Amino acid sequence: DTDMLSQLRSGALEFFTLSPLILATLVPAASISGVGFAWASYDKLWPAMDGDLGAHVRAQIDKSGLFAFDRIWENGFRQTTSSTRPILKPEDFKGFKIRVPPSPMWTSMFKAFDAAPMTINFAEVYSALQTKIAEGQENPLTLIDTAKLYEVQKYLSKTNHMWDGFWLLSNGKIWRGLPQDVKTVIAKHFNTQAVAQRADMAQRSGTTEQDLRARGLTIQDVDTKAFQAKLQSAGFYKEWKGKFGDDAWALLEKHTGPIA
Repeated sequence: DTDMLSQLRSGALEFFTLSPLILATLVPAASISGVGFAWASYDKLWPAMDGDLGAHVRAQIDKSGLFAFDRIWENGFRQTTSSTRPILKPEDFKGFKIRVPPSPMWTSMFKAFDAAPMTINFAEVYSALQTKIAEGQENPLTLIDTAKLYEVQKYLSKTNHMWDGFWLLSNGKIWRGLPQDVKTVIAKHFNTQAVAQRADMAQRSGTTEQDLRARGLTIQDVDTKAFQAKLQSAGFYKEWKGKFGDDAWALLEKHTGPIA
């Protein structure tokens, strides 16, 4: 992902889909949509990302020389898997070797839980789990399924700790160079399909959980409020409110309710 982001910036790639949390290595404001345990439901999330919070992020993306389409695509709420023990309460993360993508917020959040986060690009995740370099990882259900991570993990905890999506991005110079009528048609269809993809993902998530159970994963619910309280006491929210700034944080809390 990080290599392809570099190619997008240089123009070697013209379009690319990327998690806002990884995009944050270039555009720090992008990761505000992934603040840990911020979102209770999609009826709060989509109005924020299709409205003022998403507009704020896209404006910052534009300043970086990239262009983001209006509608963010769905990846899903992220869950925690493990080969050694189920993660049922915040204390279970202590010393836990968990793979995380290359993103400052992921590392910061799991350090707040006293875990041992390890930055590994996704292409190497399966082998890292198989060889026990990492005990666990975190991803949405659909990715855990399609990447066959159930083959090298035993437990899945429905932590719902972060929401993750994909911005469909274009190299800004290349995008601006297209005729206006072409840009209008492209944007219309990409945005329409983003909304359709969200519906597809919502429909799929229920059957995916059943499939993962059938493939041997032990799946358990957790009390997310206990995890949120741990982040609060560890100063995680205060730290990130400071990084994003009061205005951006106010846009977030307008939709999520008070976090910090």
